[in-house]
Amino acid sequence: MKEMKMNQQHQSCKNKEKEQLYKIGMFANMNRVTIKTLRYYDEQKLLLPVYVDEENGYRYYAAGQMAQLHRIIALKNMGFSIDDIRKIIDGVEEKSFLLEKKQEILKEIAVFTDKLSQVESYLARESINLSAPVLIKEIPQVIVCTMKRRIKSYDALFELMPQMGAQMELSDCKCAQPAYCFTHYLEPEYKEEDILVEICEAVTEKKQDSGEIAFKVFPTVPMAACIFHKGSYNTLHESYAMLLQYIEKNGYEICGNIRESYIDGVWNKETENEWLTEIQIPVK
Repeated sequence: MKEMKMNQQHQSCKNKEKEQLYKIGMFANMNRVTIKTLRYYDEQKLLLPVYVDEENGYRYYAAGQMAQLHRIIALKNMGFSIDDIRKIIDGVEEKSFLLEKKQEILKEIAVFTDKLSQVESYLARESINLSAPVLIKEIPQVIVCTMKRRIKSYDALFELMPQMGAQMELSDCKCAQPAYCFTHYLEPEYKEEDILVEICEAVTEKKQDSGEIAFKVFPTVPMAACIFHKGSYNTLHESYAMLLQYIEKNGYEICGNIRESYIDGVWNKETENEWLTEIQIPVK
């Protein structure tokens, strides 16, 4: 073996004749990594060769360095940055880094699980009358004019809305733009009759309450599971079923009253097939 001199940045070894050394190519093959990777770890001071031949620049590694290399590879596969790996190798307490990485990975899993569920809901929309998949989004704060009633059936909503519109005209209300008209269901359970509802229309400002209508501010809903339903209100239950299944499957919890937002309907579309409704359910 040619006489070698230590690079100032590399370790010394007094017993080099007694230690089995491997050229960088052999060491790379033994550990299933590339020569480029070993050179990079050398540059980053993660794994320094035992010797560097001054004449030809050949790097030599010892068998005892395999464990260190495998540790670096394992940490890298976990997603640790080079800086974090360097800190761990330099003696920073490893367990705290691993626990932090675990939480980071769990958050990433939750994000990808949510994306997968959205893909699945998008594929499933072909089986029912949906115009878009489930989406988790924020619902901004809104000022509304409301009319609260207990109705016999959902058909009564068609009678209430014109009544509220007439009262809004008497109070000189100006509807907000974009328009936001929705039914706010005030009871958690689904009922076919004797339903307590609040008809709401977004307005530009609060007016004086009257016997028929009142004004309030709905605060921001940080997260709501939402789905668009296109078509007759008679098939809304199919969209509700998909939305509730999505909420349960993805570990969300309902934390507020349901809203049905009416975007297109009998007032501007000729056929039921063109009606568009958004179901909004606050979740956490």
